[in-house]
Amino acid sequence: MKQKKKKTSYAPETHLIYGKSFTPKWDYSHHLIPPLSSSSTYRMDSTRRGAKGFIEFAHHVDGIDVKSKAPIYIYDRLGEPNKEMLEENLAAAEEGDCAVTFATGMASISALCGVLVGSGQEIVAHKMLYGCTYSLFKNWYPRYRIKVHWVDFNDAKALERAITPQTRLLYFETPVNPTMELIDIANVVDIAQRHNKQRKELNRIYTAVDNTFASPFCQRPLTLGIDFVVQSLTKGLCGFGTDMGGVVIGPQWSYDQLLMYRKDFGGVLAPKSAWPILVYGLPSLAVRYRQYIQSAQRVAEFLEKDRRISMVSYPGLDTFPQKALARAQMIDFDGKFAPGCLLYFIMKGKTPVERKKKADKLVNFIAKHSYTMTLAVSLGTIRTLIEHPASMTHAAIPPEEQLKRGVDPGGIRLSIGLEKAEDIIQDLKTALNTR
Repeated sequence: MKQKKKKTSYAPETHLIYGKSFTPKWDYSHHLIPPLSSSSTYRMDSTRRGAKGFIEFAHHVDGIDVKSKAPIYIYDRLGEPNKEMLEENLAAAEEGDCAVTFATGMASISALCGVLVGSGQEIVAHKMLYGCTYSLFKNWYPRYRIKVHWVDFNDAKALERAITPQTRLLYFETPVNPTMELIDIANVVDIAQRHNKQRKELNRIYTAVDNTFASPFCQRPLTLGIDFVVQSLTKGLCGFGTDMGGVVIGPQWSYDQLLMYRKDFGGVLAPKSAWPILVYGLPSLAVRYRQYIQSAQRVAEFLEKDRRISMVSYPGLDTFPQKALARAQMIDFDGKFAPGCLLYFIMKGKTPVERKKKADKLVNFIAKHSYTMTLAVSLGTIRTLIEHPASMTHAAIPPEEQLKRGVDPGGIRLSIGLEKAEDIIQDLKTALNTR
């Protein structure tokens, strides 16, 4: 699977630290660290300058030749330095043309769909998605006459059948939350491209991947032909569990439309949330994920050997059913295999009720007694987090639907942090041995 490489004399992870040595978004050449912007509105020295700022807003790619040498900032909802510097660096990390940030990951998903899909059009989504994305597609979009077809994206024939003349977007996660199943990105891109050959540009099908589980360190779907990437900045990109955010990364033509959507619908990333991700999160991404992956591999191997666990799903394991795809698709900046920090395991039991009871017991014990693991949602942070998807992150999906879509009531999701692997394993061993 060929991945496009950007020509640069410096490594991508170096760019995560420095971004642009100079940016017109803010001249901070005398600051070691970019200053934190704390102004919700900006002073104008004339009505002419104010008018020019409004004319220039969201006119980056339509040929209007009015651009100033530096941005004219007007109001935080339209744009400000911290967000825009972060966006430049996020676009570079994902190897995309542009990025627009939002207040949360769900705000970014809503913006992407709001820009691409209208009333009477359709989305084809993989059968399993994050619980809140499922709720957005299942409970809200039908009100706007946007139909969502649910299908297994690893079944090429089923995906083909689900596409109709009204289909506008193919949407999926890989790895899938929480099961860690992978979707073959190249196959989805190929299907979309074949359909688009028969369509006019205004009716083309777009592809989008939620890349939150992998982060740009482990996977860059745009280099494999995907049109858009969405991510929750709250997770691995922030890394410290302190700030919320989301981002859409895609082709240059989408930049102005995403800016306009953010202006009109809100969901704006606060400068005080953008700044830590710019200064701490992105620069530490590579070093954090290398350690996450090393520890996750050891924890997964430990769990796989335990007789009380029926299955462990982690792309780094030799027993992972999509091992070849994982090694082709999940690649770090150096071209090395990067299976990520998330793993999913299922407690052994004859019935769903029995498996759920065992999962509850294990997670509850860890919540009360573990030093290295915390019962909490989120992922990709420096602390190891454990949760029960069936009753927590995916609770919006009815139990019978969870089983059909691959979420077992005995399933447990584990996000590995920076603790010593031996310490995490010690706490897991104690919890498993407690009757």
